[in-house]
Amino acid sequence: MPPRKAPVDPADAPPPRRSSRISAQTGETKATPPAAAVEKNTARKRGAVDPGDREGVVPQDESTLKSKKKAKSTAKEAVQEAEEDEGEEAVEPEPEPLAPIDVGDTLPSLTLKNEKDEDVQVAEIAAQKGVVLFLVPKADTPGCTNQACGFRDIYQEFTDLGYDVYCLSADTPAAQTKWQTKKELPYHLLSDGKRVLISALGAGEGGKTKRSHFVFEKGGKLVDKKIPVKPVDSPKLALEFIKSQGSN
Repeated sequence: MPPRKAPVDPADAPPPRRSSRISAQTGETKATPPAAAVEKNTARKRGAVDPGDREGVVPQDESTLKSKKKAKSTAKEAVQEAEEDEGEEAVEPEPEPLAPIDVGDTLPSLTLKNEKDEDVQVAEIAAQKGVVLFLVPKADTPGCTNQACGFRDIYQEFTDLGYDVYCLSADTPAAQTKWQTKKELPYHLLSDGKRVLISALGAGEGGKTKRSHFVFEKGGKLVDKKIPVKPVDSPKLALEFIKSQGSN
């Protein structure tokens, strides 16, 4: 049988360990930091600067902070306005209207674009030859194509009589080029997007173009006009009038 251990005297036993839970229940807590330190740490977290912490930093009063905030806001608004201005398309001013052009009047001083996006001085197109100017409502539509192809088919007869042929519409040069290539039109097409010349000729109404044609003799004087006119009739009526006047 093993020997029995001698009883331990309670006075010689080590003190029992106390858990943190027991310590909390008995009211034992860590030392509380001074109030000044708490206030200082809170200020740092909020972004404030203690003048004593950084040498040479001067605390700013409320009016200075407001001024800086206002300046920053103004600068931001200026940047936003500039970005908005860049995003806006420039608005072209409306051109001055021309005086009405009737029989006996001459071609006006006006610059238009042709199908190649080249500048054309309208007053000069009849400087060397007579000119037939026929107007269409919209490129590459059935009636306009009928009229345009009619002038194409007898184009040589106009040139033999000393006349050039021009098509005038409110279409863009790009649209006119596409139409010209598609239908093999041998003459130039003039773009009058604002209908300045179209309106002066009396063929612009309600944002539309009336189908018509105008004959200008050499030098630029208007000698004949047909407004409105049928697509199939326009080429032959223009040619008949020129033949009745004799070649220039």
